[in-house]
Amino acid sequence: MSHSTTTTGRRSVFSRPTAETGFSSWITTTDHKKIGIMYFFTVLVFFFLGGVESGVIRAQLAQAEQSLVTPEIYNQAFTMHGITMVFLVVMPLSAAFFNYLIPLQIGARDVAFPRLNAFSYWMYLFGGIFLYSSFLLGGAPNGSWVGYAPLSIDSVSNMAFYAVGIQLLGVSSLAAAVNFIVTILNMRAPGMTFMRMPMFIWMSLVTNFLLLFALPIIAVALFMLQFDTVFGAQFFNPATGGDPILWQHLFWLFGHPEVYIMILPAMGIVSEILPVFSRKPLFGYAAVAFAGAAIGFIGFGVWAHHMFTSSIGPVARSAFALSTMFIAVPTGIKIFNWVFTMWGGKLRFTTPMLFSIGFVSMFTIGGLSGVTHSIVPHNAQQHDTYYVVAHFHYVLFGGALFGLIAGIYYWFPKVTGRLMSERLGKAHFWTWLLGFNLTFGPMHMSGLLGQPRRTAVLPGELGGTVELYNLLSSLGLLVLVVSALIFLYNLVVSIKSGVASGPDPWDARTLEWLSASPPKHYNFDVIPTISHRDEFWHRKYAEDEAGRPVAVPAGASEEHGDGHDDRGEHIHMPDPSYWPLVMCLGFFPLAYGLIGPIWPAIIVGVVWIIIGYFGWIIEPVAEGDDDDPVVEDPDAHRSGVAAH
Repeated sequence: MSHSTTTTGRRSVFSRPTAETGFSSWITTTDHKKIGIMYFFTVLVFFFLGGVESGVIRAQLAQAEQSLVTPEIYNQAFTMHGITMVFLVVMPLSAAFFNYLIPLQIGARDVAFPRLNAFSYWMYLFGGIFLYSSFLLGGAPNGSWVGYAPLSIDSVSNMAFYAVGIQLLGVSSLAAAVNFIVTILNMRAPGMTFMRMPMFIWMSLVTNFLLLFALPIIAVALFMLQFDTVFGAQFFNPATGGDPILWQHLFWLFGHPEVYIMILPAMGIVSEILPVFSRKPLFGYAAVAFAGAAIGFIGFGVWAHHMFTSSIGPVARSAFALSTMFIAVPTGIKIFNWVFTMWGGKLRFTTPMLFSIGFVSMFTIGGLSGVTHSIVPHNAQQHDTYYVVAHFHYVLFGGALFGLIAGIYYWFPKVTGRLMSERLGKAHFWTWLLGFNLTFGPMHMSGLLGQPRRTAVLPGELGGTVELYNLLSSLGLLVLVVSALIFLYNLVVSIKSGVASGPDPWDARTLEWLSASPPKHYNFDVIPTISHRDEFWHRKYAEDEAGRPVAVPAGASEEHGDGHDDRGEHIHMPDPSYWPLVMCLGFFPLAYGLIGPIWPAIIVGVVWIIIGYFGWIIEPVAEGDDDDPVVEDPDAHRSGVAAH
């Protein structure tokens, strides 16, 4: 039963911003699409910085016994490279896709909590700025992205910035995870059951539940590390009875699900792209969905394979060896289903398709090298060598980044209304594939030959073969730089003058292509009613007697009709707001105060945040007028009126 209540509108402390264009419209926006775009371009900046750091690493290791940079600079470079690529590039690039696509793919007009969405972005940006400001304030973190104690509690390790900076980024991710979970569970269009959801939505849901359960673990560990480094607590200091192995347990209990947090969104993306360019539905939809959920669940039970060389004992080693082998099963199910989706299909080798096939191939190689980590003696031989570096780059660069780039090419027309250049896109793909394999392929061999990771100098005694492998890796990075420049050129040129795409350039299958390209502010004129999996495809095609798809004549698709005519409804979209930005600014003095500790800065930060918080909660849903009452609809999630 639908029922409405009427309340008197009230004004905010500050009048709500009204600009729809220009700089102020971006910094106050609560529109999920704009926030997704802001995530994307911020990621590009951090990707550039992470690339510069990888250049420092590869230049230093191109030859044995080289001294281009000091060990201190090298340690900061490889630590910040790891932090940047994990927390400031791959994870937030997935968040860019979540923001832009989740409401569109489920037939909603925005996320459940638009202002919280803006808050998540600003926390991410400020967390990144805070971490990089460490270069100007005494030196960046230099104890590696895994932050192993007791090195990380040493005063010379600069890890106080690490403890606070990752904490800020964790707040951002946790808020976003809650928002996306609520959005998916409550705002799906009528008729969109769980088994009709697009596969990207399935993987988004699993990913955000992983974030919800994994982030509190690292938050606790970081609080303990912060108390050790700043306030002299002794949680991880073995000299005073602390236990550095405790840090490893807490870190990897978060860290291994984190791998799947980074890879599952890419799995969702290629699960959308492969069927479109194979002209077939996804093979084994239910198996792919449940395999993703199984990966998320089992991912929490394999953390100790990172610790086989510590003192965890033979029983624990055996148990975690089995669980690590077992997680290959659902992963293998996904790979087989992607291959069978392409099998017998009418393949179109567009740029998004090529990157998707590259994802499946490179991720399979990374997965197979991962299986070797589950074998305890093998693991002991590989531990802390470049073999491990090769493995996780094949999973996260060859896997996650290939998949995410495929998504950029695929949904670029949806965001801009233009196509990216296919010629430049294919040049990007082939140079990317070559550079990637030239960079990380030789690391398997140099690792097995004994090259240790996290060392500033390639030891001369390892011999000429290992030196050759390192030179090849450094040359491979140059190819990747050229490839990245091709991509950026293609991106800029296509935004300005790409060919107009029309609303459905790929003959796509999912609901976001039902909207205009780029979508209207409120996404859909009419909230669609869902009657099929791959709803948009079924609105375009029927099947003949032989089961072959036949195009439905224009105007004859009412049999699949939306059935939910809301043309008469009043579409109210969330108003922009200053408060997410104002509240996040308070975290700056708090964060810098905590690394001292500097108590006046801490107090200013806390007071600022509290003021921002109360400004936020007393701000009305809309900037009303006493003569123009605000109408609140408790069925907002179904009628398309987004809540705050």
